[in-house]
Amino acid sequence: MSIELQKLATDIALQAGELIYRRRREGVTVAATKSSAEDVVTLADRESEDLIRSLIADARPGDGFYGEESEATRSDSGITWVVDPIDGTVNYLYDIPNYAVSIAVIEGDPDPLTWTALAATVTNPAAGETFSAARGTGATLNGTAIFANTDVVPSLAMVGTGFAYSAERRVWQAGIVQQLIGQVRDIRRMGSAELDLCSVACGRLDAYYERGLNPWDHAAGALIAEEAGAQVGGLNGARASRDFTLATAGGLFDPLHQLLIEAGAEASVLG
Repeated sequence: MSIELQKLATDIALQAGELIYRRRREGVTVAATKSSAEDVVTLADRESEDLIRSLIADARPGDGFYGEESEATRSDSGITWVVDPIDGTVNYLYDIPNYAVSIAVIEGDPDPLTWTALAATVTNPAAGETFSAARGTGATLNGTAIFANTDVVPSLAMVGTGFAYSAERRVWQAGIVQQLIGQVRDIRRMGSAELDLCSVACGRLDAYYERGLNPWDHAAGALIAEEAGAQVGGLNGARASRDFTLATAGGLFDPLHQLLIEAGAEASVLG
């Protein structure tokens, strides 16, 4: 079933990707802001989610839906679709070609602490790249198998991260970067959590970490990274979640985890 769900997720993501790419060429309109003035929603976000939701409902009417821009619906089948219609919306707003449609299919409640991810697709229409995975079958980029890096030591690790919309939390996150940057090869901030996780999957990054991700920000990319051989988790044995998400090349998880702990990644003052 996972492979069938993967194929459906990929087909739907590609249709949504074509839509948002066309809308980007036509010009982007900000529809609203959410948590802050920096946290924008475009009309294309809403159009993309509406399209994805309708295509899923047509193909699998008993499944649940959990997306960024619309109300969640309960699953009658035990399967829920976790959707980000545009991951990297600020990149999209500025026409920076690093944004994606992200679709994950999970079994269980839409909670990353308990769900089982079955299939995932992340497509970047501006780059013409589609990452995909089904549980137990490996991960691909445009149909070709991809693999995370191996045997990377922290001092030679290229590490990705992201920053929150909250100015207070960004300052805290910058402090973590300040502590970490002298102990790794370098740090990148590219503006799309899902694509950062896929970059770990295909070896463009050796690791990625971030705090504050919503379920739709990492659901698909985490499965793709795992299926490519990366290790994905949270801090201190927890699963990847809003509290913390860390994905690394094989063998890098434990030493990078320790460096992040020493840099203050466990701090709870900002939630």
